[in-house]
Amino acid sequence: MTPGARISAAISLLDRIATGEPAERALTNWARANRYAGSKDRAAIRDHVFDALRCRGSFAALGGGDQGRALMLGMLRAQGLDPDALFTGEGYAPEPLSAAERAALTLPAPDDLAARDWPAWLRPILQTELGDDFVAISEAMRARAPVFLRVNLARGTRDQAQAALEAEAIATRPHPLAATALEVTQGARAVQRSQAYLTGLVEVQDAASQAAAALLPLAPGDRVLDYCAGGGGKALAMAAACPQAHITAHDADPGRMRDLPARAKRAGAKISQSPPGALGAGYDLVLVDAPCSGSGTWRRTPEAKWRLDRARLEALCELQSQILSQACDLVAQGGALAYMTCSILRAENEDQLARMVAKGWSIQQAQRFSPLSGGDGFFAAVLRRTQ
Repeated sequence: MTPGARISAAISLLDRIATGEPAERALTNWARANRYAGSKDRAAIRDHVFDALRCRGSFAALGGGDQGRALMLGMLRAQGLDPDALFTGEGYAPEPLSAAERAALTLPAPDDLAARDWPAWLRPILQTELGDDFVAISEAMRARAPVFLRVNLARGTRDQAQAALEAEAIATRPHPLAATALEVTQGARAVQRSQAYLTGLVEVQDAASQAAAALLPLAPGDRVLDYCAGGGGKALAMAAACPQAHITAHDADPGRMRDLPARAKRAGAKISQSPPGALGAGYDLVLVDAPCSGSGTWRRTPEAKWRLDRARLEALCELQSQILSQACDLVAQGGALAYMTCSILRAENEDQLARMVAKGWSIQQAQRFSPLSGGDGFFAAVLRRTQ
């Protein structure tokens, strides 16, 4: 495919996503219907689509509209590229620019481009909550997120993992957020085909998520419950950090854990699964990695930020409160309750802790992880009942 044809494909995909079709589904369906497109074509089109979703507000301002065509024009303008070289109308390239489009591209760029890449209703909330970091975090969230790996110390050291990956042309560097974290600097798309991954030496996991897991109080023999396990990333991290702990994974939707047995086998981890209603109680540690807005991960899932509204955020906060109330009853006397979100919003983090303190819990530690540190935005806290 020519560069112009890739732009055309991205335009059509962005218009489909704007109607409500999930981005991943749209990309998958497009690839199935256009099998002539090679892996490099698919990767380039995917990059165009996700760049436009991350920067939809600023690209719309630069390109003169929020339809797929205008967003691609805004992207080219942001990158300092000449749209006439790609919008030629030749072959499968987009049609040449109209007079109105040319006029829009000559308008001065707004001063607040980065801020425009947050939903308008959320912008003043973030300006208040992030304070002096608002501009820097806004800029960071417009860029593609790094790929991080967690080294499974039950399988080998970080140096051994780096060497194994290097042998398969995957370059990495240690990341300061966590002792187990490697940032992939070259060959990210080959990770899940590598022997280091297939043999359980490394697992894909964000560095901030790894750092949050490292805060958890784990001891040999502890009964540990990952209450909202999902795919099981935190359960796997805990099993690697403390193999002598007895870890149980649970999720309200057991289908989310369908890949966990295979992942645990690959990692050499012992993790039990408990269906709803069969949990028992008396756990030394209960981890609630709660459903949330995902605002700290919007570099990876940018369409989610444009679909979040006030009502959805309020519903999520209510759900988080309900889950925390349920989890409280599962903690043993003297045990710990851990709360985590991949959100940067106070309503989902500190405000939830304040409610727990009012119910008789004390905060042992709480930490925010900012995208400025390289990983995702993340929040983690450990609480105990006040005696």
